[in-house]
Amino acid sequence: MDLERTEQPAIPGAQLTEGSVVGGLLRMTWPMVVGLLAILTMNAVDTYFVGRLGPLPLAAMGYTFPVVAFVGSLSIGLGVGANSVLSRALGGGDRQRVQRLTTDALLLGLVVVGIVATIGLLTIDPLFRLLGATDETLPLIRRYMSVWYFGSVFLIVPMVANSALRASGDARTPMVVMVVSAIVNVILDPILIFGWGPFPRLEIQGAAIATVCARAVTLVVTLWFVVHRERMVVRSRPRLRELLSSWRELLSIAVPSAASNVIIPLTAGVLTRLVAGFGEPMVAAFGVGSRIELLVAIMPMALGSGLAPVVGQNWGAARISRVVAAVRFALLLAFVWGLVSFVMLWFAAEALGRMFSDDPVVAQGVRLFLQIVPLGFAFQNMVRVATSFFNSTGRPFRATALNLLATPCLVVPLAWVAAPHLGLHGVFFAMAGASSVTGVVAFCWLRPLLRR
Repeated sequence: MDLERTEQPAIPGAQLTEGSVVGGLLRMTWPMVVGLLAILTMNAVDTYFVGRLGPLPLAAMGYTFPVVAFVGSLSIGLGVGANSVLSRALGGGDRQRVQRLTTDALLLGLVVVGIVATIGLLTIDPLFRLLGATDETLPLIRRYMSVWYFGSVFLIVPMVANSALRASGDARTPMVVMVVSAIVNVILDPILIFGWGPFPRLEIQGAAIATVCARAVTLVVTLWFVVHRERMVVRSRPRLRELLSSWRELLSIAVPSAASNVIIPLTAGVLTRLVAGFGEPMVAAFGVGSRIELLVAIMPMALGSGLAPVVGQNWGAARISRVVAAVRFALLLAFVWGLVSFVMLWFAAEALGRMFSDDPVVAQGVRLFLQIVPLGFAFQNMVRVATSFFNSTGRPFRATALNLLATPCLVVPLAWVAAPHLGLHGVFFAMAGASSVTGVVAFCWLRPLLRR
């Protein structure tokens, strides 16, 4: 790990290279907590309203979770790549390079959208049959995903634009955009799902349309801030050589980061297929539990997002002592939050299961998920801090290695071995154990930095 760098004075315009390190980290983190809470609450509201339609639509929604998470992981990878190169460029004081990279990152997002939407629409039936969807759930999945794929542009491009804003030290604007998007989705959900007023009853397809409309608001507002307020976009047509050079630099971080993130929903897909062997109600329970897990993970996810520009700007400015202080604080906060999350979910598990489904079998599955899987949350949160550090300093392959260890290398074989003997208990204990082992490895990899 390259820690022998000479301390340099702060670069004008790189807001996060001056002042309190902890204060800067918290300033970048709390708006992301609010924004992620809004977005993940929106997902939970989707699940709640679809759950009112019955166990079958809820199971169909459960099958879509790995695929939606897969596409989301691609967009996160692009965002991480943009954040990494932009924050380091800002730390180095190169404004013109920042504009070129931002423009080219948005163009790259559009290319990715075209590929994702085309492949997704052509593979709905075979892909979801591979995940275990039945003849009863597949028509519902088709209605949902045909709309969702067309709206993927409203997910991927705003992710890149928001990452550019955060790299510049502005976390509040992305927060406001995410909150507004969530409000729009929550308003439209019951109207389109149940057919309130003059609107037709669209059921699960209505949930997809509501999500796409909300994401469209995000696209328009975020691009306005990036283009007109921050002036981070170059209006002239890029030269092919410059464009390819920017894409290579972005993809050097984005590809391993996207692969690292894609591993998680791919593993979720394997686990969904495994859980499907215990019946459709357990698939519904697994989907509900996974969404509640995301809600609890808001703080460490926001912390990792907030840590990225703090590390990137200070690394670019060669202010390594500030990087060390930020990572130390983030690790402590992440671990404590994981312990608190486990305690909260243990006592609330039964009530949450009943809240999301009237089916007692589904509710029991949710309770089981929430009392076992959170055992590994504290260590899982440490992995999030480590991957944020490695991506922000141009070391994405270490982040990928951590996610490879946690998912295909540990949880999948453990779950396959344990499931025949322990049932769902085995699957959930495998998830908790894999997170714990990977957290220990992440901490060991960060020790050279923390000793400085």
